[in-house]
Amino acid sequence: MDPSAHDAVDLALIRATQGGLPLVSAPYAVVGALLGIGEDEVIARLAAMQANGTLRRIAAVPNHYALGWRANGMTVWNVDDAYVDALGEQVGALPFVSHCYRRPRRLPLWPYNLFAMVHAHTREEAQPLVARIAAVLGDACRAQDVLWSTRILKKTGLRLPPADTES
Repeated sequence: MDPSAHDAVDLALIRATQGGLPLVSAPYAVVGALLGIGEDEVIARLAAMQANGTLRRIAAVPNHYALGWRANGMTVWNVDDAYVDALGEQVGALPFVSHCYRRPRRLPLWPYNLFAMVHAHTREEAQPLVARIAAVLGDACRAQDVLWSTRILKKTGLRLPPADTES
């Protein structure tokens, strides 16, 4: 993000929300009160930043472990390149897939080009979900594996420095 492309209110809004929105019934009103602007202006500015690409999305970022989802698996698939985009769209639309994306293979050691994250309470509970992805991919899939999470590594995005440290 280019800070010079945003005014002081935008930058203050980013700083006020980069750690998350307040967990209250009217979070935009609370943020607006902190910044001295109205709730409608907060919403309009965030929408404009989303439209111009400064913000990708505004979404909840759950701690799956705290919610009891201990079997978090990144499923990896070697899918025929001729079908990976269309099949990836179908896999990403499955209600139990939290994110799905295509990545380049790193041959000869890493043949996988499609990744899809699933969450379950146990690995046994996750296996039918993995099987449903396999059914969607069908014969276009040559190999697969599941990389099980053992801890949370990162749950944050870009952070701007405090306003008093900018040059």
